[in-house]
Amino acid sequence: MRIMEHDGNRKATPPISEDERREIIDGVSRHIERLIAHALRCGMIEPADVPFARNALLDAFGLAAPANPVEDVPAGGDASAGGAAETDDAGQAGLPDHPARLLEPLLDAAVRLGVLPEDTTTHRDLFDARLMGLLMPRPSETNRMFFSLAREQGIRAATDWFYRLGINANYIRMDRIRRNGYWRHPTPYGELEITINLSKPEKSPREIALLRSSPPAGYPKCLLCPDNVGYAGRPDHPARQNLRMVPVVLQGETWYFQYSPYVYYNEHSIVLSAGHVPMCITAATLARLLDFVEQFPHYFIGSNADLPIVGGSILNHDHYQAGRHRFPMELAPIEAWFAIPGAPDVQAGIVKWPMSVMRLRSRNRRALLDVAGRVLEAWRGYADPESGVLPFTGDTPHNTITPIARLKEDGAYELDLVLRNNRTSEEHPDGIFHPHKELHHIKKENIGLIEVMGLAVLPGRLQGELAAIAGLLTGQTPYDERAIAAPDHPLAQHAEWIAELVAAHGTGMEPGEADAVLRRAVGDKFLTVLEHCGVFRDTAAGREAFRRFLGSCGFVPVG
Repeated sequence: MRIMEHDGNRKATPPISEDERREIIDGVSRHIERLIAHALRCGMIEPADVPFARNALLDAFGLAAPANPVEDVPAGGDASAGGAAETDDAGQAGLPDHPARLLEPLLDAAVRLGVLPEDTTTHRDLFDARLMGLLMPRPSETNRMFFSLAREQGIRAATDWFYRLGINANYIRMDRIRRNGYWRHPTPYGELEITINLSKPEKSPREIALLRSSPPAGYPKCLLCPDNVGYAGRPDHPARQNLRMVPVVLQGETWYFQYSPYVYYNEHSIVLSAGHVPMCITAATLARLLDFVEQFPHYFIGSNADLPIVGGSILNHDHYQAGRHRFPMELAPIEAWFAIPGAPDVQAGIVKWPMSVMRLRSRNRRALLDVAGRVLEAWRGYADPESGVLPFTGDTPHNTITPIARLKEDGAYELDLVLRNNRTSEEHPDGIFHPHKELHHIKKENIGLIEVMGLAVLPGRLQGELAAIAGLLTGQTPYDERAIAAPDHPLAQHAEWIAELVAAHGTGMEPGEADAVLRRAVGDKFLTVLEHCGVFRDTAAGREAFRRFLGSCGFVPVG
């Protein structure tokens, strides 16, 4: 798609003749009508909104009138009015199932007309969000529709509509998301999910340089603040005119529910605090997670940890991630069961998983929260020097959890508590329980909630790098070990790994075989990433250490 091809190294737009200008404006008018037809078809606007929407879109291009007369849309008209009968680029009647193809010619025209100051991905994204924002229902209208559907048809119908709105508005950029790499990788713990993320575009060197010279801005305070709704954006902050949030009440507090624009998994959503307050895992966190799954029983919800290294990428705004997806960790079996004296309604077990996960399950919400709070409090202060687990360095805390909540079909609540520790050492300056240095060529970033549950979100750079490595394994590109090891070689960070692959498989593989080998190798790397992040290793000594911790909390082995 053109959207992904702009690298920010813009050449000056050549001057256009008056005839060319008229032709471009004519195209803008036609494509505006197609965009309006899309909005009508998707229910973003109603027929009575068409003149208003048309004029707003024309104004965005600095045009006072459409190039050609347009048919009036009757107040009782249907979604086919206003150009929906036009054929798409493939000659098929109707419109694309997402708006990116409708926006592309408008963005190209904006460049030619000088409406966009730069022909970069960033500036195109800012402008297309502005265009789609002109076709969005107001936040109050979105709220009314969401809660009306929830009352009349159930919460699943409400989330189905809300998710589709995000796609139709190009807030969720399905054209990019569909380009993500995805495969499953079998392991002794079940099938891990591997993705190479192409949905979040990388900035060009030119754009990065411009950002460095830009003065800092204090509004919105962060990417998650409710103030983002309707925000026009800037080169260092995405536009959010096409973003909508709906309020949810958790533990008597107002939070907001929205979808992620990058959708790493099905219906990937974010639940965020109304206030700009830092991430914090407490007993109240666990209660909020259960509140949410009571209201959204078809979704899981979880929180990143609240400490650097073991947390997510945004620690300055309290938020959770939810969605309609069964992660590999949920499917993993229990390898050891425990009882809790005084809490007969609560089942507890150690999950067979490369990280250290305790699963609590009960129909009795109060009892479940009591036991989970006990585990959290105990872990905050727990020390096991043999395992490298120390709770503090001076006043700096190291122990926390990554919690995940579900409401199962049998009516039982389920809480997974993943034990985390963010200590560093001279040997592992990036974190003892963090991907170690030898894995950084694949994954260096924090291992947050999504990865903890068994879905690897790998950087987009890997797509091209893996293709280049495949070329070496097939002999399409001659293998020169010394050249690849040179610091300035584009594959230098993979040099040792490539040498291992070549030694094991040679350089005469078929392309499909090479791709399969690389997928398995990347999957094995991600499994090792998770193993490095486990505070109690999946060894005899590690399993015994895990049981010592549970014993300190009063848990008693069953069977």
